[in-house]
Amino acid sequence: MAAWALRLHGVGNAAAVALGSAMASIERDGAPWLTIDCGAEGLTAFQARYGRSPDAIFVTHVHLDHVAGFERLFVSAYFDPARRGRVRLYVPAPVVPLLHRRVGDYPNVLAEGGANFWDAFQLVPVGEAFWHDGVRLEVFPVRHHWPDTAFGLRLRGSVVWSGDTRPIPEMLARYADAGELVAHDCGLRGNPSHTGIDDLEREYPAELRRRMLLYHYASPADGEALAARGYAVARPDQAWPLAPPTAMTAQP
Repeated sequence: MAAWALRLHGVGNAAAVALGSAMASIERDGAPWLTIDCGAEGLTAFQARYGRSPDAIFVTHVHLDHVAGFERLFVSAYFDPARRGRVRLYVPAPVVPLLHRRVGDYPNVLAEGGANFWDAFQLVPVGEAFWHDGVRLEVFPVRHHWPDTAFGLRLRGSVVWSGDTRPIPEMLARYADAGELVAHDCGLRGNPSHTGIDDLEREYPAELRRRMLLYHYASPADGEALAARGYAVARPDQAWPLAPPTAMTAQP
């Protein structure tokens, strides 16, 4: 049976450079199976861990701490004949035009000409679910900054990644109902785009909070303060064991 884990490449908010931009990979037998987001510091951490760039990425939203690594990712893929056009990007359909404007629409992506940004990738717009490597993953909207701009991810039975969000109890009642580890945005103080610990404790039942792994906090000291309240707190480059997924699989 395969061993599954969640590897945190970065756990900080946009200003917490030392903690790395929030980014993770679902690992299968120690190898990156699906990566979540591609921030600058997160991509550096990914390359240091695995010695290469990601082959498959799910994009939660397009704030730069989550997509600033795409310029380097383009270069690494475009100039490698074995990877050009094969790096798979799963992007929620409403996010596709935002991602294009944010990272794909720079004029004349190579000074020499002859290249389009998307030549390096296989772009897969996704709706409420998608298939990756024969496994079905689920996608759901979250509350971050503006409607229909940010989305979370579920590998049923294993892990739910909230993405950057305010509390979403109605979503997690549906998308975290199979005992999954729930990696959730949380800092000491909330704001209109992010969850604070008071929000977390007010909005979620105790059973769900016991399954949470907190990330996207502001400093190592804030992480220690969250841990002191009894929560599991993600650290850079840590891997958290996951239960084998119970998601639907494709028939051979």
